Amino acid sequence: MKISVLGSGAFGTALAISLSTGDNSITLWGRNPKKVIAFSQDRENKDRLPNYPFPTSLYVTSDFKLACDSDAILIAVPTQSLRKFVEENHTYLQRRTLIACCKGFDMETGKGPVDMLKNVSDQAAILTGPSFANDIARGLPTALTLACEQAELGIALQSQLVSKNIRLYRTHDVIGAELGGGLKNVIAIGCGAAIGAGLGESARAALMTRGFAEMRRFTAALGGLDTTLCGLSGFGDLSLTCMSEQSRNFRYGMQLGQGLGFKENTTVEGKFTAQAALTKADKLGLDVPIIRSVSDLVTGKKDVETLLAALLARPQKEE
Repeated sequence: MKISVLGSGAFGTALAISLSTGDNSITLWGRNPKKVIAFSQDRENKDRLPNYPFPTSLYVTSDFKLACDSDAILIAVPTQSLRKFVEENHTYLQRRTLIACCKGFDMETGKGPVDMLKNVSDQAAILTGPSFANDIARGLPTALTLACEQAELGIALQSQLVSKNIRLYRTHDVIGAELGGGLKNVIAIGCGAAIGAGLGESARAALMTRGFAEMRRFTAALGGLDTTLCGLSGFGDLSLTCMSEQSRNFRYGMQLGQGLGFKENTTVEGKFTAQAALTKADKLGLDVPIIRSVSDLVTGKKDVETLLAALLARPQKEE
């Protein structure tokens, strides 16, 4: 089977490396021809995922048409770039089997990754769950959620996207999987900010727990399943992202909590998701004080101490 990974950032590169350990033919596409030439010469992505050599079987290219000549296409581009990416390349992506490998909502439309892919193909799915690029590239055990509304396609992809270190669990609940993967980044920013501001582990635990309650309310309101939120794409991803400094969203929150600017050359999806999620929550009439606070934090409206004081001053209620 021919599988392509579109997007040569850290996560896309890690997926391509891992999938190359199986029996499939794997192609990694990068937008920048000069960087792709460097990939071929160095046999690694020194810019985004250094020190992880490419398997000899991994083919790299900047030829988009060639990369799209595959049985399944994993799209690992930032969520805020996905809609434009799909629109610009619809000629090659239409009617293909497409799997989104990003998390969050489009700021302009509020759509999740699968809805954006459906603009060009009805064979769309999302790969999400608790994972760091370094762990995947190192061959460490990783369990992910594959969400696909079409049962037959989901079963086929689950058996095809195999590697020595990745185990896939399947669900038809795309809504729950997308919300879990997107909203956990928002909560992770809040947890990082609490730690960065020196507010302690108890504050982190409170934010994680009450943040998860907001995620569950959000998912129920949009028709997702609570069981999905309690699985890998929800609770699993939330736990990993809120507890580790490997997480970009957590590190971003830490630096906000310390009053510093974020200088890393990397995408922080939660910054955008917080704002998109708050807009959606207000339309639904949902009470999401932590998501609202993180949105205020990332847009510079309020600082960490002010936001935490406001959260603690909220009316007492049953859990």
